[in-house]
Amino acid sequence: MQAFIPDLSILLAFAAASIVLAITPGPDMALFISRTVNYGRAHGIAAVLGASTGLFVHIGLAAFGISLLLATAPTAFFALKIAGALYLLWLAIQAIRQGGGITLTKKARRQPSVWQSYLTGVGINLTNPKVILFFVTFLPQFVSHDDPAAAVKLLFLGGEFILLSIPIVIAIVWGAEWVAGLLTRSVVAQRALNWSFAAVFAGFAAAILTIEARH
Repeated sequence: MQAFIPDLSILLAFAAASIVLAITPGPDMALFISRTVNYGRAHGIAAVLGASTGLFVHIGLAAFGISLLLATAPTAFFALKIAGALYLLWLAIQAIRQGGGITLTKKARRQPSVWQSYLTGVGINLTNPKVILFFVTFLPQFVSHDDPAAAVKLLFLGGEFILLSIPIVIAIVWGAEWVAGLLTRSVVAQRALNWSFAAVFAGFAAAILTIEARH
């Protein structure tokens, strides 16, 4: 593979994590579903595109910041990786404790424009602390501290995340009414999703901590 393309095993592992994140209920998904249910699919897709724009910002900032740590503070980079593992464990615990239900916003008296739905998607993504923490603490797990192409690989992985997540969330928009009903009324579905997410997050965290303990 080219120097800027991560190994196939890393691409597959990150793809699995990306898919789990894409279907995890949260503020972004709540926005996509509520805009679709209340105003139509065009608004839902506009919100998806807005959130994707926000992801480009997160990925760029994370890649730049992490590459800077690699060059100037290897110890801080190691600490960041450990923090990432602990953050994933926290996500696993939260997935079990918080019920995982999704709260949909109520329809406003005045219908927004499609452009406003797009901007709302940008805003909710840029200000979502979970998204910020995830990209800052999770992306470093997929590069080595001595890799000269780390920054470019991080950008490549960020692009992979966006390419995988957009079709998934657009599919959710198309099935918004069914997804909304499933996540707001079915306790069994919520619990199944929560335990699945918790298992994946905990598995990644355990793998990270095990690998770092061997170094």
